[in-house]
Amino acid sequence: MSTATPAQLRRTPLFDAHVACGAKMVSFAGYEMPVQYHLGVLKEHLWTREKAGLFDVSHMGQALLKGKDHTSVAAALEALVPADIRELKPGRQRYSQLLGITGGILDDLMVTRPADQSRDGELLLIVNASRKDADYRHIKAGLPAGVSIEPQEHLALVALQGPKAARVLQALAPATAAMSFMSAISTAIGAIPAHVSRSGYTGEDGFEISLDANRAGDLW
Repeated sequence: MSTATPAQLRRTPLFDAHVACGAKMVSFAGYEMPVQYHLGVLKEHLWTREKAGLFDVSHMGQALLKGKDHTSVAAALEALVPADIRELKPGRQRYSQLLGITGGILDDLMVTRPADQSRDGELLLIVNASRKDADYRHIKAGLPAGVSIEPQEHLALVALQGPKAARVLQALAPATAAMSFMSAISTAIGAIPAHVSRSGYTGEDGFEISLDANRAGDLW
């Protein structure tokens, strides 16, 4: 839980939508986040385990790592994470940890290589909300010349999780039907452009959807 006062707390692009749905808002990682809706946590939990639930995770940090090509940007990140990034194929995602200078774990993160070949030399990073500012500073300090990190504050992030998540999403985005676990594509959900990965932290099948913050309410 965050120790920030209400006046200091940030809000996700979906704050108004949560309030309109009667969510109980609490302080978490420096943000005002919904801890539950009127039906309660237990029913929400069971619904996600049996069907599918939609989560606002826009408080998490999204950043773009950029270099001249995949080899250079992957080598730069491999100096900071204990994972094989050079062999990461286009359209694939990898879970790893961000390490400190003595090898201790600072945070965990998702690393995605975009499927679009025109984005060779880019890696998409998702880090935890409570650590994102410190993570960005640590990553920036460890990068060689020619590689940069760009926080993507204009993006929102939602997670669709549960055994029926694929069925729900495929009705709006048919291209997601062919996705395997830890794959990622750029597609449209209805008429909304989005970057979608088949991943999540609930232990169920699911997807994480990154999109322009201005369209988050429409998707929700």
